[in-house]
Amino acid sequence: MSENYDVLVVGGGPGGYVAAIRAAQLGLKTACADMRKNKRGKPAFGGTCLNVGCIPSKALLESSYNYARASHHFAEHGVMVSGVKANLATMQTRKEKVVETLVGGIDGLFKKNKITPIGGKARLLSLGDECVVEVESGDGKKSEIRARHLILATGSVPRDIPAAPLDGKNIVDSEGALAFTSVPKKLGVVGAGVIGLELGSVWSRLGAEVRVLEALPEFLGAADAEIASAALKIFKKQGLQIETGAKVVSTNGSAKGVAVDWEDAKGAKHSEKFDKLIVAVGRVPYAEGLNAEGVGLEMEGGRIKVDGHCRTSRGNVYAIGDVVRGPMLAHKAEDEGAMVAELIAGQKPEVAYDCIPWVIYTHPEIAWAGKTEGELKSAGVNYRKGSFPFLANGRARGLGETDGMVKILADAETDRILGVHILGSAASEMIAEGVLAMEMMASSEDIARTCHAHPTLSEVFREAALAVDGRAIHM
Repeated sequence: MSENYDVLVVGGGPGGYVAAIRAAQLGLKTACADMRKNKRGKPAFGGTCLNVGCIPSKALLESSYNYARASHHFAEHGVMVSGVKANLATMQTRKEKVVETLVGGIDGLFKKNKITPIGGKARLLSLGDECVVEVESGDGKKSEIRARHLILATGSVPRDIPAAPLDGKNIVDSEGALAFTSVPKKLGVVGAGVIGLELGSVWSRLGAEVRVLEALPEFLGAADAEIASAALKIFKKQGLQIETGAKVVSTNGSAKGVAVDWEDAKGAKHSEKFDKLIVAVGRVPYAEGLNAEGVGLEMEGGRIKVDGHCRTSRGNVYAIGDVVRGPMLAHKAEDEGAMVAELIAGQKPEVAYDCIPWVIYTHPEIAWAGKTEGELKSAGVNYRKGSFPFLANGRARGLGETDGMVKILADAETDRILGVHILGSAASEMIAEGVLAMEMMASSEDIARTCHAHPTLSEVFREAALAVDGRAIHM
């Protein structure tokens, strides 16, 4: 069986399904192939992000945060409750419902845009004016798909470490950590990055004693140092035991849990037992079985090599998302997917890679875009900075969400905003203002002169912009 398309997208995650939808919107006959299946054996588009990553983790983060607020913070608002209990089974059921609904939404979007969904694992057979791809479904059936253009969006998988081999029961990756059926009494987390902090927060709020072991000497080295330092103090106050410079030497899983041997930053040896151990040390690009090199695509460090517009070494083949250079972020993949579809249709889009936001959905949240203060210092850039704490904001006081700050970095000569860094309860939403400002090459004065509604948390953003020029009003 052979079918012909203008565009075939391999991978149905955030980058892949967005690419497929945008291509179809532009009048291109489009198909999207993905090997992920749901519990009923049907294709489950949405990738890691929707099925076992971003979305289910945020659902559990919200459920666990509500439980923590009811248990510890309602009284200060005059809401007196007692006997608060966490029903993990209900939380997990809600999480699955959220995922199921959104996966169904993608199915509906594919139907609306007349995109052909194909379930199965893809293997590239030949590239040329017409690209040939073999797709093997779970039942062993194979079909050949031909397309004038290919978009490869095969994503990434969790990174393994030899010292902590996964057993799928007590030593698990991020996917396994989202499926616990009971709250571990004592939980170990290897890695204090985005995933480790978010998952550690979920289970800590639900009652687990959590120790996070981070091999790097610095906490959140990718973030602005001032923000990272403030966040570390808050997380430790919340009960997360975070050890930096901690190297896991070996693990031994058994029916009783996991024994972990690790060394601290000073070289001292420690042995500790956990009920569960989450390995969250990042992700690696996934191109297994794709036969990318076999058909002549250039690779670098396990990633498919592309140019600034995601073109591979073959002009009608593109690659996007986690399988190419750049940050492994769903929204970066989405923007690349839309860009590539528009390029194929003859348009001239761009992705502003310097303005891609990062978010960590802890509480308070951490979000940033652009350059950190350390990066500007290292590059010898003359800059000014302004920061303002949520503690001095009326809305934050009323909400009881006073932790954190907004920090803005601007060029000392042009006043153009170079970086925005936020630690606060609404950081994931507020960072959009910073991204838009940088996209539009705005100055801190532009933000300072823009009216912000009162009382809102966004006023902290304006006050930080005012502070760049030393004229914050409420501090």
